[in-house]
Amino acid sequence: MTDTSQRSRPLRVLAAMSGGVDSAVAAARAAEAGHDVTGVHLALSANPQSFRTGARGCCTIEDSRDARRAADVIGIPFYVWDLADRFREDVVEDFVAEYEAGRTPNPCLRCNEKIKFAALLDKALALGFDAVCTGHYAQVILREDGTRELHRASDMAKDQSYVLGVLDDRQLAHAMFPLGDTVTTKEEIRAEAERRGLAVAKKPDSHDICFIADGDTQGFLANRLGRAEGDIVDESGTKVGTHEGAYGFTIGQRKGLRIGTPAADGKPRYVLDISPVDNTVTVGPAAALDVTALTAIKPRWCGAAPVGPGTYTAQLRAHGGETEVTAELVDGELRVHFTEPVRGVAPGQAIVLYDGTRVVGSATIATTARREAATA
Repeated sequence: MTDTSQRSRPLRVLAAMSGGVDSAVAAARAAEAGHDVTGVHLALSANPQSFRTGARGCCTIEDSRDARRAADVIGIPFYVWDLADRFREDVVEDFVAEYEAGRTPNPCLRCNEKIKFAALLDKALALGFDAVCTGHYAQVILREDGTRELHRASDMAKDQSYVLGVLDDRQLAHAMFPLGDTVTTKEEIRAEAERRGLAVAKKPDSHDICFIADGDTQGFLANRLGRAEGDIVDESGTKVGTHEGAYGFTIGQRKGLRIGTPAADGKPRYVLDISPVDNTVTVGPAAALDVTALTAIKPRWCGAAPVGPGTYTAQLRAHGGETEVTAELVDGELRVHFTEPVRGVAPGQAIVLYDGTRVVGSATIATTARREAATA
């Protein structure tokens, strides 16, 4: 197998430049490899001042200026493309709707699927580009039979393959990740940026959700969905507190519950279930979070769909570890059983399956089964 981050022939490459150091170095490496590179910054808000300020986000006016300056230093053409309407519909509105339904979405994964490798790629191909280049840490491997596979980055500490698990064969065929095969620290990437004269070398990494300006997810949802007081109950159904909107909670949450009645055993309680129908949040002990199995819907495969049951490792959150599972596709749903129980698994999250370092595919968690009972 060979890594396709450095293609054998020059390509017309569209480099998505967020204004951060990773995407700038990725674009510079693609240009240095001999490709015909054009930089593009995605304007994802009709009012970019409402997004994160300073260096914390990837959607501000400052970020677009940083991206333009980096493109000038690299010596490549640069454009800003307005995808604000598409971003609002496919990412922001989806995020709000998922929370309203009692689920916990991952907006970064949805952005990669719908914006960077759907809307952006489609436009790039229509304009005659061969590939889209990003600063993600992952690898696209070209096999001898001509098929492509998505693999983890060489440096597991920076691996971002989880949020790319939604990419299909067509998208992988036009994806380029110049940082994925590099076993370097972030400090070394910054040093490389500084050697290249890129002003973003010392710019802090972005964090949290770009479209929530102050980082207050619960406040953002309250403004969109309105406050709706409801009950917090224990496993027996006894009321132990109140809340101002069930959408403000996630499965496994411990902090911010504001429960007036302590547990009989004196131990902390966690969110076990969220019911948007009756606006109720159920809490209980940590042991009640143990999930032994789940079903997931809307599977997307980085290659052919698996046939029959198989043993894999699974990742359940962007910065989480791996856990061993058996999985099988049944009537379009992914049925997953964990070798050892796991905690904090919530409907709406993505599960990504791996075969070694290869990404098999991803799906959206619909229901979970706990050690003693099944919970939707």
